[in-house]
Amino acid sequence: MAMDVVDYEIKGSEMQFVEVELDPGEAAVGEAGSMMFMDAGIQMDTVFGDGSASQGGGLFGKLLGAGKRLITGESLFTTVYTNQAGGKKRIAFAAPYPGKILPMELRQLGGTLICQKDAFLCAARGVSLGIHFQQKLSVGFFGGEGFIMQRLDGDGLAFVHAGGTVVRRELQAGQTLMVDTGCLVAYTPSVNFEIQYVGKVKTALFGGEGLFFAKVTGPGTVWLQSLPFSRLASRVFAAAPQTGGSREEGSILGGFGAGGLLGGVLGGDDD
Repeated sequence: MAMDVVDYEIKGSEMQFVEVELDPGEAAVGEAGSMMFMDAGIQMDTVFGDGSASQGGGLFGKLLGAGKRLITGESLFTTVYTNQAGGKKRIAFAAPYPGKILPMELRQLGGTLICQKDAFLCAARGVSLGIHFQQKLSVGFFGGEGFIMQRLDGDGLAFVHAGGTVVRRELQAGQTLMVDTGCLVAYTPSVNFEIQYVGKVKTALFGGEGLFFAKVTGPGTVWLQSLPFSRLASRVFAAAPQTGGSREEGSILGGFGAGGLLGGVLGGDDD
């Protein structure tokens, strides 16, 4: 299927969004709930599976596309936004948490990009969203976030979201990089992905970095993020009250002051 060629502009710093310009008849595919705003004249169409599978292949193709998305933890549905007006129209897609939006020109990357299962944000119509299983058994058992990943195929433009600050590394043939499994955002298919044990029991138990690393070996390109969503979520969960009510941090008198007392009355148990 021919890819739509779209213009875009990424705005913001910590909480970014991408504004895509659609010519008449062009369309963009977005994750459910990622749309921020759009001009009048753009028609929304929620489809079963991904935007490319819905264009052909019949019922089986639609079921296959939806099943792939379900395995990666995404919604069964995507939304296609088509410009039905006579002039250019704009639509914006927002990042789900602080980080950076990365424009990926699949044509320049060899037609395929492998990324974390929650990294895809939106793409030009015609980009195929699939799944990528790591081949090695060790990755399946110990890889965590890196076992089942998304696969983007096509020669169009796709947008990937990463948490925190993003680094792009070009690996030469045989060059190896050790990465926390959650910090690996995306890589080209020529990169070899393995899981490696940290090596020492004491480090594994008390190092705080987990038992295993992702070992990526060139040649190819990898994108790394400084703030994986799983790390952000675990910190928020650890800081949240675990037994209901409110928790004051800072002064030891916070729980006895007017704010602490009022918080306890309003936010306490409802017994």
